Amino acid sequence: MIKVWTDAADAGLLDRHGTRGSSFVYLPDITRARAVSATMPVRLPSWDVQFGLPPIFEMNLPEGVLRERLRLAFAKATGTFDEFDLLGIVGRSQVGRIRYTGQKERLQEDVPFQSVEEILEKRRGSDLFRYLIEKFASFSGISGVQPKILVRDESASLALSKADHRLSQSYRGATHIVKFWEQNEYPQLAANEFFCLKVAEKCGLEVPPYRLAEDALALVIDRFDLRPDGTYRGFEDFCVLNARRTDEKYRGSYETSIMKRFAEFANSPHVGEDLERLFTLIVINCALRNGDAHLKNFGIVYDDVQGEARLAPVYDLVTTSVYLPKDSMALTLNGTTTWPSAKELRRLGETRMTGTPARVREILERITGAMADASQDLRTYIKGHPEFGEIGSRMLHEWEQGVALSLKAA
Repeated sequence: MIKVWTDAADAGLLDRHGTRGSSFVYLPDITRARAVSATMPVRLPSWDVQFGLPPIFEMNLPEGVLRERLRLAFAKATGTFDEFDLLGIVGRSQVGRIRYTGQKERLQEDVPFQSVEEILEKRRGSDLFRYLIEKFASFSGISGVQPKILVRDESASLALSKADHRLSQSYRGATHIVKFWEQNEYPQLAANEFFCLKVAEKCGLEVPPYRLAEDALALVIDRFDLRPDGTYRGFEDFCVLNARRTDEKYRGSYETSIMKRFAEFANSPHVGEDLERLFTLIVINCALRNGDAHLKNFGIVYDDVQGEARLAPVYDLVTTSVYLPKDSMALTLNGTTTWPSAKELRRLGETRMTGTPARVREILERITGAMADASQDLRTYIKGHPEFGEIGSRMLHEWEQGVALSLKAA
């Protein structure tokens, strides 16, 4: 049985249910503000699922390389290795406000220290990758097929540097996300994401501080859920908001599963502003040719599970078509995953964002300008990093195609 914590206080118990499912029950006298998710309000009856875990508990489970590393390390000890076991391993350090421990254990996060500057500056290649995976795998409750780890470096955190006071000077939670890639399969993916994030930033969207390692083997990103006092904001991705499992992350549409669903959960006077930001992000994904903009790559953040929910900052933005030339959209738009025309995107903005035609055109023009500026940065980087030349040139080509069809086509 696993104890579930919200905002550093115990909230309920999670246990196996049936042959393949699980069941969660809130502790007695829990207030509504301690709910684990906007989709799972406090109630007396248990929350049961017949297969796996409820989406909010599955949300941060590692996938791909990191999951396999943990399986190899812990399967002999546990005797099994399913999602429940995985949650028990990485549950003390998660993205967002939820934590997990054994039923009788106290919460103690204590992520090991790791200098961000060392990751960015040292050229240890695969040795650094192996070292970080081995040291931080069990502290990395974060989803994604490509390996990501959570590390702690308070001195490098922009959020903590802004604090007038810390809630606790003994704070030991993770401050940064470090992303690595399989270079043989996805060469230069760190630099790819770096320049895609630049586009979003130039468009005026909120992007967490991000830095590219000197050897371009890693991307280090500040956690956007970290508050200045050292506590964490709530975070929920759109798999959770749509009550879908991680393996259903490609099921849905941008109209309903993203924009309509956000409006239902926003609970904020800023919903109009955030819908515009969300529409802008969807268009950017189309223009950049990011075929992996699925349900888990959009999210909400909040300070109070019953209060205002805002669109989460931008994350996981990549030009995937340089690796998958026939790639298409992750979700449907107008019933298809084919890359949309500017006309189709304008219709999305006018109907789902309820923007005027002039405002929608202005957004598309702003994205066009941001991509032109970022393209110049990309060309400059290519000149100084010839190893990036092939991927960088492909990115420029894909961006040109994206602008021509999705931003300028009649």
